[in-house]
Amino acid sequence: MSASTSLSFFSSSLFLSSSHNKIPKLTSFSTTKPQYSLKSLSISCQVATLPILSFTGEKIGETYLDLKTAPPETARAVVHRGIITDQQNKRRGTASTLTRGEVRGGGRKPYPQKKTGRARRGSMRSPLRPGGGVIFGPKPRDWSIKINRKEKRLAMSTALSSAASESESVICVEEFGDKFEKPKTKEFIEAMNRWGLDPKEKVMFLMMDVSDNVGLSSRNIGTLRMLTPRTLNLFDILNSDKLVLTPDTVDYLNSRYGVDFEGETDEDDEEDDQDETEETEGNENADAAD
Repeated sequence: MSASTSLSFFSSSLFLSSSHNKIPKLTSFSTTKPQYSLKSLSISCQVATLPILSFTGEKIGETYLDLKTAPPETARAVVHRGIITDQQNKRRGTASTLTRGEVRGGGRKPYPQKKTGRARRGSMRSPLRPGGGVIFGPKPRDWSIKINRKEKRLAMSTALSSAASESESVICVEEFGDKFEKPKTKEFIEAMNRWGLDPKEKVMFLMMDVSDNVGLSSRNIGTLRMLTPRTLNLFDILNSDKLVLTPDTVDYLNSRYGVDFEGETDEDDEEDDQDETEETEGNENADAAD
C-alpha cells in the first residue's frame, strides 16, 4: 500500500528544545487516494525436471515433479509450522517430579522452633533442602498441537519442491528392488556410487515398496534413510542432502501433492486415526502418571 502524504511545519522541529513549547503551525496538508498493489498469494505450481538413471548409472530418460508450493512470503512459515508440529507431537509428556507434598518423609519437625539459634523449619522435605520437593518441576502433560490438513500437505509439497529446485539434489532411479538377489551392503554402496551419491552424505530413498533384500542391504548405512509414502515425513526431507525417487514415487507425489489434487484420500483418514490414537495414548499415560 502506497500513499502520498506531505506535511510541512512553519516552526522548528518538535524534537528541538529551543522551540519553547510552541505548537508548530500546519501550513499545508495534501492527501491523495491510496493505491493498493495487490500481491498474488495463491498457491503456485513449480515444475522440476529430474533425470532417470538406470541401475548401472546411465541416463535413460527424464521425468518431472509438478508440486504445489506456498508463496515466497509464507513458504518459510508454512514449513516451519509443519516441522514444529511433527516434532512436538512426538513428545510423550511423561516427565514428572515430586513436590514437597509428594516426597516421602518430613512428618516430624526437625528441631524446636526456638532456642536453637537457627532458622525455623517445619519439614525436611522443603525444596530448599537436599532430597526435598521440586519447585515448578515438570508434570505429565499433553504437548500435541493441531495443524490443518491442507497446511500440512502444503508444507510437505513446498519442502519437496525446494529440494527439487536445487541442482542435482533430487534424482530418479529405475526400480531396483529385484536387482538384489541377497542382502549385500557392499553392492548397495557400489550402486550409490554409480548414481553419484556419497555414502557419507545424508541420502533419503523414497520408494513405493521396499523389498527385504533392499532393506537389509541399506540398514547398516547410518546416513541413509529408506522411506515409503506411509513413513514419509517433513524432518527427513529437510535433513537430507540428496533425495532419491523412483518413477512410481514421482507419479505418487504428483498425484498427491500436485496442483490438480483436491479432496481427501484414505491415507488422510489413516493419518487422522493415527493422530487420534497417539493423542489418546498420551492422555492415558498422563492420567496413569497422575
